[in-house]
Amino acid sequence: MLDFSRRKFLAGAATAALAGRYSAASETAGDIIRGTDIVKLGPGGIKTSVLGVGTGTRGGREQLGLGQKDYVKMMRHAYDRGIRYIDTADRYKTHIFTRFALEELPRDEIFLQTKTWGRHAEVAKADIDRFLRELGTKYIDSLLIHCMMDKNWPTDLRPMIDVVLKAKEQGKVRSIGVSCHGWDPLVDSVGCDWVDNHLVRINPEGIKMDGKASDVAGQIAKMHDKGRGVIGMKVYGEGAFTTREKRLESLKYVLGLGTVDAFTIGFGNTDQIDETLDLIEEAAVPKRKQTASVPLTDSDLQVA
Repeated sequence: MLDFSRRKFLAGAATAALAGRYSAASETAGDIIRGTDIVKLGPGGIKTSVLGVGTGTRGGREQLGLGQKDYVKMMRHAYDRGIRYIDTADRYKTHIFTRFALEELPRDEIFLQTKTWGRHAEVAKADIDRFLRELGTKYIDSLLIHCMMDKNWPTDLRPMIDVVLKAKEQGKVRSIGVSCHGWDPLVDSVGCDWVDNHLVRINPEGIKMDGKASDVAGQIAKMHDKGRGVIGMKVYGEGAFTTREKRLESLKYVLGLGTVDAFTIGFGNTDQIDETLDLIEEAAVPKRKQTASVPLTDSDLQVA
């Protein structure tokens, strides 16, 4: 678990609810000033909050360790603070807990992302139908092919990719994409015209990343230039940044790229969520001086 200092969230329930209803409508990565800003992701224009609650810290063990009650409580807190993005995956084994959380939240306001580890067409097809049942939803907002580690994966996995594309045509998933673990697969992903969203490991120190920060940032820029959604992960180096100053430095770097639309961070408690929302605002101080907060309309809040 991240070594956050414990501190109480001083705002009352009414303030938390207000934070969930109003934020700056950023639309693009370069305009982000809050973690609760609503941005358009990828060519389909699906909306999400900038900050997402990740459920895969150390393979999901940290979030599963919370137990169902505290997991749902954390997701409810995130929603009340204005976060509209939940990131899960089959490998994390957090689908069932996420289903219980979704039962307490407005589904049409949530950007729900999950991932398949299937490497064969038949497995991917079965995965998608199972995910819908496990999550208790009629659709998944973003389905990613999880953890590509081999070069030439777009060619080798073409039958499986076709299944994912078919699921998008059928409305089972609203957007599709990939996460990569390795330099060669990351580079290969840039050439995939079918990709809507990229989930990319990014932080200023290259910790648990696919290459040096500057090199990965260059690939992210290419993805962004192609109009795809770019979602960051490992922004805190999966717990490696153990001080507030280090976490702030990383957020400044990621936000400063201007090419990362949103990012997911694995949280283990509500204090961590609160601190990160504060840090994002602190990291974006120069932008905030130039951008006035705008109340969101009802349509802005329909992120799914």
